[in-house]
Amino acid sequence: MVEAVLLRDLAVVMVVAAVTTILFHRLRQPVVLGYLVAGVIIGPYTLPYSLVTNIPNINTLAELGVIFLTFSLGLEFSLRRLRRVGAVALVAGVLEILLMLWIGFTIGRSLGWSPIDSIFLGAILSISSTMIITKVLRDLGKEREDFAEVVFGILIVEDLAAIVIIALLSGIAMTGTFTPWEVGATVARVGLFLATVLVAGLLVVPRLINYVSRFRKEEVLMVTVLGLCFSMALVALYLGFSVVLGAFIMGAIISESWASPMVVRQIAPLRDMFVAVFFVAAGMLIKPALVAEYALPIVLIAAAAVLGNIVSCSLATFLLGYPPRFAMKVGISLATIGEFSFII
Repeated sequence: MVEAVLLRDLAVVMVVAAVTTILFHRLRQPVVLGYLVAGVIIGPYTLPYSLVTNIPNINTLAELGVIFLTFSLGLEFSLRRLRRVGAVALVAGVLEILLMLWIGFTIGRSLGWSPIDSIFLGAILSISSTMIITKVLRDLGKEREDFAEVVFGILIVEDLAAIVIIALLSGIAMTGTFTPWEVGATVARVGLFLATVLVAGLLVVPRLINYVSRFRKEEVLMVTVLGLCFSMALVALYLGFSVVLGAFIMGAIISESWASPMVVRQIAPLRDMFVAVFFVAAGMLIKPALVAEYALPIVLIAAAAVLGNIVSCSLATFLLGYPPRFAMKVGISLATIGEFSFII
């Protein structure tokens, strides 16, 4: 029975993920790492046979994880926060992205990779992890400090840039080539889509969410929010963009309603479940036998990701007039890559 296979595979995913995340929590490590380890354990490349029998089913559920993840990131988006630290966030974010794109492309070419693969590597290294950084700062009680405001502003700039980068890479992946004209045309299309959707959405959606929230029926609000999220993801897909773009934009639009904290609280359990499946599915792609074979590129790329992000963000913050200690805190906080990198 198909239902039994899906249920069995989902049970395996969640049980193994639960064990690994408990372990990593006890070790004071990010639970995302536990999800990836769970994927390695149950994937097809570790044990003599895969514990998951129908990997396409899990990958389908992982796609829902991508939508919920980017929708949640959109809900955390704040134009007001960006305005407070706009200059440093824009300069530092752009500098980091450009520097890491160049570093990733250079490393890829030096390793003999194709130009397209090298571009993807640069894109993967260029976006810091909003989810992990935000969670760590909150767990440490640092989210209200001055340097954290700058960090959040840079993350917002990077999230917006990531949406454009994903749209560009989608075209590159399909055609295998890229030209300045194609890049410009894609950026223009994304800009037009964002402007149209944001203007129309901000006029209607926050009012709708506020109206529905007055019913004080959580299930009604949840169904309405999910309908808006999936609808916008579908619209983006039909227009030739990624579902990531649609989900993120709808989350950003809903974040402007006064009921957005309620939406964040309600969406959290669904997000956590499907995001867990997403990262487990990513872990299932890892071949442990290749780690030793490619140890040098792995160490080189990891070092470049950490040091490049620290140097670029610290330098940009320092050049804009902040003291060295403050700038270093910003740089170190942005040293991790994460969810958008996995999506890329």
